[in-house]
Amino acid sequence: MSATPARPRHLVLFDIDGTLLLTAGAGRRAITAALAEEVGSIDAFHQVRFDGKTDPQIVVELLTAAGHPGATDDGYVRELCLRYLGRLERELQHPATETTLMPGVDALLDALERRADVLLGLLTGNMREGAALKLASAGIEPARFMVGAFGSDSAHRPDLPAIAAERAIPHFGRRPHGRDVVIIGDTPADVTCGRGIAARAIGVATGAYPAAALADAGAHRAFADLSDTAAVLEAILGE
Repeated sequence: MSATPARPRHLVLFDIDGTLLLTAGAGRRAITAALAEEVGSIDAFHQVRFDGKTDPQIVVELLTAAGHPGATDDGYVRELCLRYLGRLERELQHPATETTLMPGVDALLDALERRADVLLGLLTGNMREGAALKLASAGIEPARFMVGAFGSDSAHRPDLPAIAAERAIPHFGRRPHGRDVVIIGDTPADVTCGRGIAARAIGVATGAYPAAALADAGAHRAFADLSDTAAVLEAILGE
């Protein structure tokens, strides 16, 4: 009689932009171009930060900054998000756009994939299709991440950890919760979004925020980057 395969014990959820990779501004250019067709002047767009937010949230904030009434129309926002995805694909294919993989990412993903007790996933404000485009542009196979939650699932980032945990049930045989779930990201929003399921957060200062700011937001550990594979693994898996 064959043994039952061991189930994972850790759900490790990665943010994308600023954590796994950088796309040299392709996302901002694409979303700005998609909205410029609707609002005309984009002078107010510089007021809006993108990091730590979902794509629909960014669209709403850009429309609001431009004084456009479509900011309150969910259907209109979804339409603009879809238009943005077409723009993003073209931006990522442009010869001047070079996607950069963050230090240590390859080695860390390889190390986690070798462990039977780990399930890799994504937790990102990107639309699902946009996440796949960005990962592929960095040479990362999107299918490496077995579950995920995306901006296309909810515009409210704190909703996403519970969605990812729900999608992990077939792998775990239960809903992972608390220290079973680790969220790795580069913004305070990544650090705090998992509080609703008591997830552990690990900050990485490869985006716009220093490690101290991520620690202050409540990160279990905060690293300059992910290049020290052993130390990051200890932070992810340690009790």
